[in-house]
Amino acid sequence: MSSQLTPWICLLLAGLFEIVWAYFLKQSHGMTRLVPTLITLVGMVLSFGLLAQAMKTIPLGTAYTLWTGIGAVGAFAVGILFLGEHLTLTRLVAATLIVAGLILMKLSAPPA
Repeated sequence: MSSQLTPWICLLLAGLFEIVWAYFLKQSHGMTRLVPTLITLVGMVLSFGLLAQAMKTIPLGTAYTLWTGIGAVGAFAVGILFLGEHLTLTRLVAATLIVAGLILMKLSAPPA
C-alpha cells in the first residue's frame, strides 16, 4: 500500500470519527462542557476531512451512505455499550438492516 491512505480506509476512518464526535456531542451537554465540546469539534473536522478525501474517488452516493451508516450504527452500539441505552429486538433488527444496506452499497460501488 502506498504512503497515502486508500479512499476506503479514509471513508472508514471518517465514519469512526463520526462516532467519536457523536459520543462527545452527547457528553458535552449541549456544548456547555469545554473538553467534550473541543473533542466534538476536532472529531467533526477529522471526519469531514477524511470524507472529503474519500469522495475524490468514491462516488458521492456510496461515500455518503457508508459514512452516515458507519456513524449511525456505531453511535447506536456506543449508546448501548457505554450509555445504558436499551437494546430491543426491533432496534437490533433495524441496525442489522442498516448494516446489510451498507454491505450492499459497498459491493455495488465501482472500484475507487
